[in-house]
Amino acid sequence: MTTSVVERPDVDRYELHVDGDGVAGFVTYRRAPGEIAFLHTEIDPAYEGKGLGSVLARRVLDAAREQGLAVLPYCPFIRGWIARHPDYVDLVPAQRRAAFQL
Repeated sequence: MTTSVVERPDVDRYELHVDGDGVAGFVTYRRAPGEIAFLHTEIDPAYEGKGLGSVLARRVLDAAREQGLAVLPYCPFIRGWIARHPDYVDLVPAQRRAAFQL
């Protein structure tokens, strides 16, 4: 299975594509100077249970790191993913971690 994640700033989201098909999932966001707030993650039911939510989470968080952005994980899926992968907790500002229960 070949995956790609593409940012679509015109609609404030990252999209996950699988094997060149249409959109298999997405994460919506809002940007502010120096930070990105992840709001909602969705995987098409046809692709659920294949670990694609994790692929999408890792790639959008890696993109935030590469861009030097602080992450505000309002999306429960992204927040839970960060909690299970402590090497990404540093993306959430220390003063905001308690608010996100990290």
